[in-house]
Amino acid sequence: MMKTKNYFLKITSALFLLFAINTNANNLEITGTSVSGSNITFNISWDNSWNANVAPANWDAVWVFVKYQDCNTRLWAHTNLSTVAGDHSAASPLQVDPVTDGKGVFIRRSALGGGNISATSITLKMIGLGAGPYNFKVFGIEMVNVPQGNFEIGDGVSTSSYNSISISSTSQSTGLTSAIIGGGSAAVPSTFPMGYNSFYSMKYEISQQQYVEFLNSLTYDQQKSRTFNDPISEAGTYAMFTGFNYRNGIRILTPGNNAAIPAVYACDATAGVENNSDDGQAIANSGMSYADLSAYLDWAALRPMTEMEFEKICRGTQPRVAGEYAWGTTDIAPINSFSAGLINDFQANETYTPAINGACAVAVGSISGVYGPLKVGVFATGTSGRASSGAAYYGVMEMSGNLQERCVTTANATGTAFNGTLGDGTLTANGDSNQATWPSPTTAVGICFKGGDYVSPATQARISHRNTTVDAARYPIYGGRGVR
Repeated sequence: MMKTKNYFLKITSALFLLFAINTNANNLEITGTSVSGSNITFNISWDNSWNANVAPANWDAVWVFVKYQDCNTRLWAHTNLSTVAGDHSAASPLQVDPVTDGKGVFIRRSALGGGNISATSITLKMIGLGAGPYNFKVFGIEMVNVPQGNFEIGDGVSTSSYNSISISSTSQSTGLTSAIIGGGSAAVPSTFPMGYNSFYSMKYEISQQQYVEFLNSLTYDQQKSRTFNDPISEAGTYAMFTGFNYRNGIRILTPGNNAAIPAVYACDATAGVENNSDDGQAIANSGMSYADLSAYLDWAALRPMTEMEFEKICRGTQPRVAGEYAWGTTDIAPINSFSAGLINDFQANETYTPAINGACAVAVGSISGVYGPLKVGVFATGTSGRASSGAAYYGVMEMSGNLQERCVTTANATGTAFNGTLGDGTLTANGDSNQATWPSPTTAVGICFKGGDYVSPATQARISHRNTTVDAARYPIYGGRGVR
C-alpha cells in the first residue's frame, strides 16, 4: 500500500448564475491505495471542485495515473489503464473518464455543481501487468477543461504580438499563412494544436512537491540529468541550485549510491524536519531547463502547450483587450517574496493580503537568490474574483507572472511541425523525454516563453507578449506546466 498527499489550490465557480472565481487550498489527497488482482482502489478528495453550465461552461478534473515498481529491480514504470469506461468505477459525485491511449484517466464531477469533494472511492482497472511482486503509487495533477470554440489572438500592442485575428474551426482545419498570423510567425499547418479543439490544462505551474514525486520515481542516471547536483551528494544538498536559492527547497534526503541506487528527495525549505507543512511543497518549481520540463510532461503522459493554446486559456471567448493580462484587464500590482503583505511563507496557505486587483509576481527586477516564485495560486482566497486571484478565463492560475512558461512556438518550422503527440509515461535511460515529435530537449529549438516571471518587467506578463528567444538551460525564472 502506498500513499500520496499533495497540497495545492483550487478554483470554485458560482454555478448557474455567473462565473465568480473563488479559490482556497484544495488539499488534493490520494490515500488508502490497495490492489486486488488488476484493480487498484484509492480514495480521492479535493476542495472547491466545479462543473458549470454557464460561461465559461467548463469543469475541473484530476488527471490520475499510476506507476508500478518491480520489487526485484526496484525500477518504476508507467501502468496502462483500461480505455473502457465500464472497467472503472467511482462513487458519487464523481465519474471516471478514460482516455484512448490508456495512460491515465480524468476524474471529475458527474453532474453540475460545486464545492469540496470529500474522500471518494475510485477503482481503476490496470492492464498489461504480468505476475510479479510490485509496489504501486497513484499520482494526481489538477487540470482545467478548456472547451472547443473560437477565440482571439494578438492584441496589437504587446511585443511581437500576433495579428489581431480569430482562431476558428476553419483555421484549425486549413492552417494559417505567415502573413495572416503575423508576429514573425512561420506558416501554421492544420496539424498544429492551435487551441480551437478542446483540451485540458494543468491548473498550476509544476510545484516543488510534484517535482519531488517525479524525481523519486527515476533511476540514479535519470535523476542526475534532472537535477543540478549529483544524486550521490550528501544528505541535505539542494537539488536544483548550489544552495537554498530562489525559494527552492528540494533537497536530498538519502543520497544515491554509485549510480545504482537512486537518491530520495524531499521538500525542506525551512529549518527542522523535512516535508513539514512549511517546507514549500506548493511553491512553483524554479530552475527548470526545457529538458527538465519535457521529461516531467512525458513522465506524466501530458505534453507541452502551444503559444496559441496559451492565449486561448487566458482570453477564452472574450474579445481582446490591448495590453491585458491573464485576468482580462490591464490592472497590474507587482508583488514579490519580500512584499509586506505576503504571509505564511512557504506554507500551503501562503497568500497576499489585502486582496488587490492585478496582483502578480512580476518586476522584482533582481535575479538575486533571496527572491523567488510564490506558491501556486497565491493570490486566490475564498472570496477573490478573477482579477484579484489572477485567474485566466477558464480558471488556470499564474498564466501571468511567477515563472516563465515554455510553450511550443510558431516562430519557426521546428515549432510548427509539432502535432500534439502525448507523452507515454516513459523516459530515456538518461532521463530525457523520448518523444521524437517534440522540440529537442537538447536544443529547445521550437520552444518560446510566455507569461513573464517574478523578475522581468510587467509588460512581459501580457497575454499576447511573445518571447521567441531559444534557451534550453536552467535559470531561476523558468518553470512550466503541460496540457492534454
